[in-house]
Amino acid sequence: MTYSQTLRGSVIGILLSFSLPNIGLAAEYSLTVDPVTIDTGDFTKQGIGYNGASPGPVLRFKEGEDVTIKVTNNLSEKTSIHWHGLILPFQQDGVPGISYDGIKPGETFTYNFPIVQSGTYWFHSHSGFQEPDGAYGAIIIEPTGREPFRFDREYVIQLTDAHPQSGNRIMRNLKMMPDYYNRKQRTLFDFLDDSESKGLDAALSDRADWGDMRMMPTDIEDVQGFTPLINGKGPNQNWTGLFEPGERIRLRFINSSAMTYYDIRIPGLDLLVVQADGNNVQPVKVDEFRIAVAETYDVIVRPKEAQAYTIFAESMGRTAFARATLAPQEGMEAAVPEMRAAPLLTMADMGMSHDMEGMDHSAMSGMDHSAMAGMDHSSMAGGTHTMPDGTVMSGMGEMADPYYAPGSGLTPQAASGGKFLSYADLKAQKPLYDDREATREIEIRLTGNMERYIWSLNGIKYSDSDPIRLQYGERVRFKFVNETMMTHPMHLHGMWSILDNGQGKFDPIKHVVSVAPGTTLYMETEVDAPGQWAFHCHLSYHADSGMFRKVIVEGGPGKQSAALTLPNGGQ
Repeated sequence: MTYSQTLRGSVIGILLSFSLPNIGLAAEYSLTVDPVTIDTGDFTKQGIGYNGASPGPVLRFKEGEDVTIKVTNNLSEKTSIHWHGLILPFQQDGVPGISYDGIKPGETFTYNFPIVQSGTYWFHSHSGFQEPDGAYGAIIIEPTGREPFRFDREYVIQLTDAHPQSGNRIMRNLKMMPDYYNRKQRTLFDFLDDSESKGLDAALSDRADWGDMRMMPTDIEDVQGFTPLINGKGPNQNWTGLFEPGERIRLRFINSSAMTYYDIRIPGLDLLVVQADGNNVQPVKVDEFRIAVAETYDVIVRPKEAQAYTIFAESMGRTAFARATLAPQEGMEAAVPEMRAAPLLTMADMGMSHDMEGMDHSAMSGMDHSAMAGMDHSSMAGGTHTMPDGTVMSGMGEMADPYYAPGSGLTPQAASGGKFLSYADLKAQKPLYDDREATREIEIRLTGNMERYIWSLNGIKYSDSDPIRLQYGERVRFKFVNETMMTHPMHLHGMWSILDNGQGKFDPIKHVVSVAPGTTLYMETEVDAPGQWAFHCHLSYHADSGMFRKVIVEGGPGKQSAALTLPNGGQ
C-alpha cells in the first residue's frame, strides 16, 4: 500500500468518525469502587466512591457507540452499579437479585451495552446504602446530531445530601424512632400561636387529626442533619464554575440525594429549562424549579455582567441548603440568600379539610394507609382538581390550591414572586412514541406506616409481593394514588415513563415521576424492553423498607406470547 493510499484511508476514517457517529463505535472505561474520605466542610466521614473520589468521575458517552465498562470492587462487601435512566439490556442494568448477582469483593465485572440515547443521566450503587454513603457519579451522552438549543460551555451540578451517619445507622434509627431526625417538631408555643390565629377549637381539632395519623405537620423530610453538596463540595467550600460575560452556560442538574428534594434558583438570572430526565423539552423560562430525588434538569443561563452569581438550592423542608457560584474568575462570591420559612403540611395536602363531615380520621391511626384501600377517591367532595405540576388532586372542591396556599408542604411560589416550574410546563420537543390508547391500566397505591417506618405499594411491602407482569408490545397506563403524607419519586428501570400532563402526543418522557401527597398521577409506558426490572420509590430508605417491586416483561420481538427465562426463576 502506497503512502498516498494510507493517507487517503486515514482521512476517510477520520471523516467517517465525525459524520457517522452511530455506526457502533466502541469505547472502553474503567471504574474502581473504593473506600474514600468525604469532607463536606462541616464534617469528615468514611464513605464509598469511584476511582478514589465521591462523586465519581463524569462519564461521557456518545449516542450510537457501544461501551465497555470494567468495574473492579475494592470494597470488603458486594457492590453494583446501576446506570440510571439508560435504556439497555436488563442483564446490564446493575440491580442485584434482579439483573445479576452483583460484584463480589476483589472481582471485576464488565458491563457491555449500546448507547441509544443522549442527555444527562447518572450512575450509582444499587447495593444496600452505598449510594447514600457516596457511591454516585454523572453521565453525559452527546447526541448524534445538533442540539435544538445553543450553549457555549457546560457544567454538571450534581447534588446530594451527605449525612455524618452511615446509611445503615440511619435506617436503624428510623426503624427505632421514625421522627428520630425531625428537628422541627411542634411545641407548646406553636400550639398557642395556632390557637390565637385559628381559634382554640380549630387548633385542638388539627392537633387531634395529626395525633390520629401519628404524624406531624413537619414530616416533610424523613432525614435532617445533612450537609447538601454540589459536586462534592459543601456550602462553605463553594464550588465555582467560570464564565465569560454573555456566554450561554448549560447547567446539567442531577439530584443524587438519598432523600432530599431541592428548590433551585440563581438570583439575578433567568433559568431556561431545555431538558428533563435527559429528554429535550420545549424551552420554558422560569425563576425557580424543584428537582426530585433522582431527576435531572438541563438549564441554560446567560450572565451578561462580570459579576458572581449564587446557585442556591434549598431543601424542600427548608432544613439545609446547597450553594455554589458562577463567576468570571476564581475567588469571587455573591450574596447567599436566607432560607425561607419552613413549610408545614396541612390537611389540605391530603385532600381533607375540617369541613369534610363524616370522615373518621381515627381510621388512619398509625398512618397505615393500606386501611384506605377501599376509598373511592373520586367520590371525595369536589371531584378532581388538576394541580400546577399536572397531577390530579381528589376532593379539593373550592379549597385553596395547596401548591400555593400559605403553610403548605407542597410546591411553593418562586422566591421572587416569579415563575416556578411545574410538570404542566413540560412539553416534549419531539414525540418519542406514536400517540395511542393504553391497552390496560394498573393502579399503584403509594402506602406506608410512618409509626413502624414501613413503606409499601398497594399496602404490601416488597418482601411479600408478587412481580408486576407486563407483556412485550403493550402500552400500560399506571395510576399512582399517593395515600401518604410524603412526596415519592417513582422510578421504573429499563423503560421510559410518559408523564400524562395533558400535552397529548407531546407529553414529556421521563425516568422519574414525582407524586405529591394526596394526589393521583398518571404515566404510560411502552413495554419495549424484555426482561425483569426494578420499579421503586427513589427515596433510599423508603425503597429499602418496602416501596419496591420487580417488573417482568414477558415475550419479546416476534414472540409476544412466550415467557422469558429469567434469573432467579423470575420470582
